Amino acid sequence: MDGDHWSRCSRDGAGGNLARLRSRASEFFENLSVTELAREAHRHLWVSEWSRIADDYRIFAESARDDGSVWISREAWLCSLTALEIARSLSWPEDFAGLDLVDKAGIGLRGFEDDAGQVIERVTIDGFDQEALTGLFLPACRREAGAPALICVGDDEGFLASMMSRLWPAALCRNMSLLLVDAGASAARRSFKPEHLLQCWLDYLEARPDVDGQRISVYGEGMCASNASHLALYDRRIAAAVCDGGLLTSVKRRASVHWMTGVEQTVRDAASKGSLLPSRHIACPLLMVVGSRSMMREAEALELQAGYRHAGADCSIVVPNRIPYPLGEVENFIAVDDFIFQWLDSKLGTAGRINPVTYL
Repeated sequence: MDGDHWSRCSRDGAGGNLARLRSRASEFFENLSVTELAREAHRHLWVSEWSRIADDYRIFAESARDDGSVWISREAWLCSLTALEIARSLSWPEDFAGLDLVDKAGIGLRGFEDDAGQVIERVTIDGFDQEALTGLFLPACRREAGAPALICVGDDEGFLASMMSRLWPAALCRNMSLLLVDAGASAARRSFKPEHLLQCWLDYLEARPDVDGQRISVYGEGMCASNASHLALYDRRIAAAVCDGGLLTSVKRRASVHWMTGVEQTVRDAASKGSLLPSRHIACPLLMVVGSRSMMREAEALELQAGYRHAGADCSIVVPNRIPYPLGEVENFIAVDDFIFQWLDSKLGTAGRINPVTYL
């Protein structure tokens, strides 16, 4: 029986399904002690524990595959990748465990792809310069015509692996397809801007019979939050965008003014309100995520939102609960990812209204 597989994978917390693991992980983040997080011994203990849970799921996935239970094996791989992402978020680059986590994530991704078979599509298309662009298409859980799709933009393979581990489990229950593309590789082609190459991917999705061309959105992480903004700004086919709202461009403009005039704008008055707003605003609904995902601070996001709303644009903000400690900060990425897809649902017509500013 398929159900027997889960009961056999019960050693110290490994077991259950993906939804239960994500719920457990979210509760873990919400109950993190700042004091204990600052203690290296506690942090290493948590990293070790979540890494071990990932190992349990990996072993279980391999066992389920050998027994012919492919769909259970796929879910177990996703559980393993989720646990590894939790361990990675708690680790510090200088930790010895960090290198081991990278290796384990690579094994998990390869194992998941092997068991997923045709569920995951490695896509190659021609760019403007006829050079190949490559991406990873993860279809909606229900194979039906007209499912919404999200273009996920990262700037290296590590970003893409992390996004796949985090975003696809959140997308599965939403019946939304994901297309993961590496803008870092595209940026090497200096003859075209990243947003122009991203338009090639937009053309590709529009041509797919299983994608609703009216419900294609974009999500950019890290520095690529700016690439997502540019795509949403210049291509009206984008129905919703999770991006930096053009913040990076506006900050660069402010820096240029400061360099030329020697005067730094620090006063927030009526004249300066909306000073972060780009010369052209994004027409589709946009969500700005405060923190490392977009390099955006809360004050900047609120100022930018005021300018967008004054211009009549639909702009929302989510502020994750980030837990600071001496080596950095930790956030509940489970809650953030779930909120992002809830917001996308609300803008693509499948869920209710979301508050313009949300604190998690």
